[in-house]
This record gives sequence, C-alpha cells and structure tokens, in this order.
Amino acid sequence: MINFMKFNWLYFGLSGGLVLVSILSLSIWRVRPSIDFIGGALLEVKFSDGGEVAQIQNAVGSVDGVDLYSVVYSGDSSSFILRTNSINEAKKNEIISNLNLNISETEEIRFETVGPTLGKELLIKTLVAMIIASVLIMLYVTYQFKDRIYGLAAILAMFHDTLILIGAFSLFGHFLNVEIDTLFVTAVLTTLSFSVHDTIVVFDRIRETLKQFPGAKFVDVINKAITETLQRSLNNSMTIIFMLTALALLGGITIKWFVVALLIGTVLGTYSSPFVAVPILLILMKKIRKQ
Repeated sequence: MINFMKFNWLYFGLSGGLVLVSILSLSIWRVRPSIDFIGGALLEVKFSDGGEVAQIQNAVGSVDGVDLYSVVYSGDSSSFILRTNSINEAKKNEIISNLNLNISETEEIRFETVGPTLGKELLIKTLVAMIIASVLIMLYVTYQFKDRIYGLAAILAMFHDTLILIGAFSLFGHFLNVEIDTLFVTAVLTTLSFSVHDTIVVFDRIRETLKQFPGAKFVDVINKAITETLQRSLNNSMTIIFMLTALALLGGITIKWFVVALLIGTVLGTYSSPFVAVPILLILMKKIRKQ
C-alpha cells in the first residue's frame, strides 16, 4: 500500500498554482465568447489564391453597416473566419463581393447569425444549467454516502476542474483567439460528470474499507482505497485520452477546441478524484469528525 496522503502538499501546491493562474487569467483577460452568447454573425470563407488579415479588414471595412470584430485563420492560410455584428443576407453578399474584388475568388463555407437577445438568453440558461447540475450532484453524493462531507469534497473537486478548464480557455482566447461556444458548455458539463464519476468510485471503496476495518485509521483507509482504484481509473481514462488526442490532431477545425476541452477535462477529472477530492475529504474529516 502506497502512502499517497504523505504528498498532500504536492497535490495542493500543483492545484493551487493552476487555480491561481486560472483566476488571474480570468480576471485580466476573461474569455472570448462566440456569437452564440453575445449575438452577431460568423462568416467562414476560402480564397482561391490565399489572403491576408489586413486585406480582409480593409475589404470588409468598406461595407456600410458592418462592424468586423475579428478575423482568424481557419485551418490554413486561405481559409478565414470573420465575426461581425448581426447582418442580413444582403450584407453578407456585399462582403463576399468586396472580398472577390479586393483579394481573390471567394468561396463561402458557412454563414451563421444569432440575435443579441437569443445570445443573452442562452448565456443565462447555460449558467443556470451548470448551477442546477452542481447542486444535484452534491445532493446525490451526500445522499448515497449518508454524509454531507462526501458531497462537499466532491463538489469542491468538481469546481477545481471547472475553474482550471475555463481558465485554460481564457489563456487560449488571449493568445490563440479561441472563442467559447455551446460546444464548450457541453465539454464543461461533461467534465463535471466525469470528475464526479471517478470520485464516487474512490469514495465507494473508502466506504467499503471502513465497513471491513472499522477500527482502522482513516488515512490508512484512504491510502488503501486509492491504491486499489488508481490503476482502474488510469486504464479507463487513457482509452478516452488516446481517442481525444487523435481527434484533436486529425479532426476538423469545427470540433478541434471542443475536443481539446474534453481532453483537458478528462485529465483534470482523472487527477482530481484521488489527489484533490480525497485529500479534501481527509482534511474535512479531521476537522469535523476528528478522524
């Protein structure tokens, strides 16, 4: 049996550093919301002879009633994603015409538009969904283990994973112009469930071991439970990580950052269950239950 809890200082130091970086990034740069949340239009185009960001800005800037928010590459030097204020089909066609005249033959790949009212409603629904999911998960864990401390430890580890994931995309948004959209929300909610899934496995083994050895020290029970479940958790997670890594490297641009979010969430969930949730459980048990 390995004494994992001897290295609590290392786990909390690593997690504390990641949480601090995430908070600082969110405080300074926040995240870059897509049109899903703030409204606007997204136009993806491909040029026959390639193009430059400055050329696109000049061509689109000459169209009346169009505010160009950002221009980013979409996979290669000839494909770009343009984000503007809400525009209609006529304005979109005018943009395409200007790009044809000023750069080269332009092919429209996709065009999406979301009104600002719908964007705000979606943002509110997203926040409400995350709050409801968190509360239900905490109540479920508390009920299953007949102790609110287990539920509190699980929810704190879950918030740890969520905060670091959002902080990572704050950094991606600042340095790589990555925007968060509804797919990112899906990845966050998936991370919540994955994190709690592994945590419940460890907590359940702790409960079973306590029943087998009621007089054992709680720290010894925890070390035994992690030793018995760690290999299984790693094996399960690695199969997912391999698949997501392949998708991130070979998948299309439209799902790339969604897959990256899932990949980060999977790694965080695998790590936090034994090395964040369980140490928190140990500390709370010592402080409240005097175990």
